[in-house]
Amino acid sequence: MKWYQRDIEQIEQELQVASHKGLNEKKVKARREQYGPNELQTSQKTSKLLIFLKQFQDFMVLVLLAATLVAGLLGEYVDAIAIMVIVLINGFIGFFQEQKAEKSLDKLRELSAPMSHVFRDGAWEQISSRELVIGDVIKIGTGDRIPADIRIIKSNSMETEESALTGESLPVVKHASKINQDNLDPQDQVNMGFMGTMVTRGSGMGIVVGTGMRTVMGQIASLMAQTKQTITPLEYKLRELGKILIVVALLLTAMVVVVGIYQGHQIYDMFLAGVSLAVAAIPEGLPAIVTVALSLGVQRMIKKKAIVRKLSAVETLGCASVICSDKTGTMTENKMTVKEMYVNGQSIQVTGDGYQTDGAFYAGKQKLNPAHSHLESMLLYGMLCNNAILKVKKGAYTVEGDPTDGALLVAARKGHLTQDMEAQYTIIKEIPFDSDRKRMSMIVEDKNQMRFLITKGAPEVILPRTAFHMVNDSRQLLKPKDQEQIEEAVNHMAIKALRTIAIAIKPLSKDETPDDVLLEKDLTFIGLYGLMDPPRKEVKQAVKDCKEAGIKTVMITGDHAQTARAIADDIGLLPDDGLVLTGSDLNQMSVGDLEAIIDEVYVFARVTPEHKLKIVEAFQARGHIVAMTGDGVNDAPAIKASNIGISMGKSGTDVTKEASSLILMDDNFATIKEAINEGRNIYENIRKFIRYLLASNVGEILVMLFAMLMAMPLPLVPVQILWVNLVTDGLPAMALGLDKAEKDVMKRGPRHPKEGVFARGLAFKIISRGILIGVVSLIAFVSVYQSDADNLVHARTVAFTTLVMAQLIHVFDCRSDHSIFARNPFGNLYLVFAVLSSVLLLLVVIYWAPLQPIFHTTGLGLMDWMLILPLSALPTILFGFTKK
Repeated sequence: MKWYQRDIEQIEQELQVASHKGLNEKKVKARREQYGPNELQTSQKTSKLLIFLKQFQDFMVLVLLAATLVAGLLGEYVDAIAIMVIVLINGFIGFFQEQKAEKSLDKLRELSAPMSHVFRDGAWEQISSRELVIGDVIKIGTGDRIPADIRIIKSNSMETEESALTGESLPVVKHASKINQDNLDPQDQVNMGFMGTMVTRGSGMGIVVGTGMRTVMGQIASLMAQTKQTITPLEYKLRELGKILIVVALLLTAMVVVVGIYQGHQIYDMFLAGVSLAVAAIPEGLPAIVTVALSLGVQRMIKKKAIVRKLSAVETLGCASVICSDKTGTMTENKMTVKEMYVNGQSIQVTGDGYQTDGAFYAGKQKLNPAHSHLESMLLYGMLCNNAILKVKKGAYTVEGDPTDGALLVAARKGHLTQDMEAQYTIIKEIPFDSDRKRMSMIVEDKNQMRFLITKGAPEVILPRTAFHMVNDSRQLLKPKDQEQIEEAVNHMAIKALRTIAIAIKPLSKDETPDDVLLEKDLTFIGLYGLMDPPRKEVKQAVKDCKEAGIKTVMITGDHAQTARAIADDIGLLPDDGLVLTGSDLNQMSVGDLEAIIDEVYVFARVTPEHKLKIVEAFQARGHIVAMTGDGVNDAPAIKASNIGISMGKSGTDVTKEASSLILMDDNFATIKEAINEGRNIYENIRKFIRYLLASNVGEILVMLFAMLMAMPLPLVPVQILWVNLVTDGLPAMALGLDKAEKDVMKRGPRHPKEGVFARGLAFKIISRGILIGVVSLIAFVSVYQSDADNLVHARTVAFTTLVMAQLIHVFDCRSDHSIFARNPFGNLYLVFAVLSSVLLLLVVIYWAPLQPIFHTTGLGLMDWMLILPLSALPTILFGFTKK
């Protein structure tokens, strides 16, 4: 279809949609069934069978399977089948872990998928872009990625960047008129918007004409590079560590085998024992458990309203030493309310909070009639130069669109200016707001066909463009003393922590060509709005918590310095000797100058997005790990340059979300603190199960090695070694990944990014506990074997039970960096359940007669348990008391 050649009426007819109503639910459902979801086809996922088979591709597992085959051929059927079953169970555990990780990553991708504003059944709603169908009416604005191929039906100075399709990075100016030319390439179809391209300026509306693989992007999707799964730095470190551990485990295992053969044991017995030991001792499950721990942690973060886009950010969060946060909407509620107005040289107080329209206007104690000409004009201009929509839900007003625009609409309703009055004016053209211009303008025509321009924006941006001001009902030249009076009113509002917006107008003749730059000159100043955006209730505590965690919080805002200072004082962010810098201060400083004083700066006011990059670089030059928030297109470079880019789920643009590694679903500063807390906890949990797994593996190798060196029989047979590995490494290790944070996790300083996994005494803990676990298991074996040398099965059962119990008691020690006594053992019920399950599995192989010949075990008496339990508890209790 050559949609660009059709006018809007033809498109509406062909797609059976009215742009003023949108599609109804019935048509949406039918079209979704007809065309499928709006997504590009990606590469086929690995089948579940292949994932399962992948669990057995490890070299040592293949050697073990080969060895069991040999055992079967030699007539050792029981051993062979038992080993095969254990390897299969291990395979299933690995498979389910991988599936769980994959599912949570899929859920993550779903949550961070782009959203679209769509007009259906006469109302705007926000849906996942995947849900769009052909014929949907959508609106797009600066920073949005166009979600499907659309025919543009309205353009407000809209420009798009189409390098994803054409390789050309220059913006393309868009319009809504039809083009009477044949065979145009996509880049020349300037009334079309294409899936995957980016709106760089302005806003617009369009009708969806192509979804999924039926888009221009879909046609070239097969040429697009498939996304590669990246591994996190921690996973990479652990893979490298795994390679070293494999070598160490193989050397120790080889030693056990050589010493065993030298001591006169059967070569076949020692070979099978050696391979089983290698399989048990090599922590091949470590990377998988790390991925599971990361994905489980990420799921917990989702519940706390933080979406992690890159898993590596979870590790980096624990290292964050500075959070640079936007003020509006993140530290404040983003529920703007007009509290004061300045019109005709007079300050007017406005009552009523939030989005309730019952309020009044006072000059001092005198209540004003809103029909008062100056006040009504001011409210009218604020209502017309506006893109927000007031909606009524359950008797309460909500604002759709920019909260500042919403506040001006609510103020107009307080002055009894209705939607019907708004309908008497026609918007001819909009010159959209952007962070460089810091202003927005509308060309409006009234019912008498008189045209005028309304401009609103920051007072310091509007005042230099004004030549006149209104005095009573006459337009007079703006003299320096008049300007001083207005600036004084701005400062007066800023001291009260009010955000200021100036309104100015300009009459236009009909033949005047609307050139944006020339239009916004020689304006007539009308007045000021003073808006209050109260801080979020939870921010004060979150800032305090961050301070205790060694994290500095920095406020960044486009507001006046006085407004920013007042709010920073209110939330306890600004210390007595803390500095406040403005954008003009930053313009006069190099990164080096800023670097010299940045540790003393807590507030940056009147800042542009370009300044944010400078702030990030200065903090990083001081060795800080910086988390930076942002929502607009121009924030993307600073977010990308920061160590942890944080975008806003509600107000953020698609560009910023794509550049970020963390999305705040509720745009709330307190969520950043929660994410850092969770990030630190995930890293600590990973350290916990590294400590647990490796100490257990050290114990398993050493009990065999010590026995060989002492010329004793094998204390464990291969099937027992594999059972120990299955029972102790599976469920308890996973349950450690679900452990809640320790109380002092946010009382410690940030972790150094170059800190190794074994830092803070972890290597000592692993080796010391591992040696003790090996020693107590050997003591149990030797003491029983020496008293009853004819019953080797009994001695092996005692050694086997001691080894398992020592590891299961040790797992509780791993929950704390301090001591086993530092935490309530029932604080992690998953772990309690995992340990009880493991004990039950152990008792089954000891006492259930059909399994005794398979596992070479025998039933244990009370005296055996009186030996086993104290010995098993010794490694943990001994270090617990010495630490205490």
